Amino acid sequence: MAIDRKLMRNGNGWALSINATILGFLDVNPETDMVKYTMDNNKLIITKSEKKIEKK
Repeated sequence: MAIDRKLMRNGNGWALSINATILGFLDVNPETDMVKYTMDNNKLIITKSEKKIEKK
């Protein structure tokens, strides 16, 4: 599966919006789970992290 998305301005950087379908494929709950970014041969790989979001 491949999806083309544009980046959005976020402060001094850029953000990538991840839609609910992709979050479902990754089994990620954005309120409790973190994601891990990895670079491999000029590719950005996003996976579900083993770490959870700490509650305040």
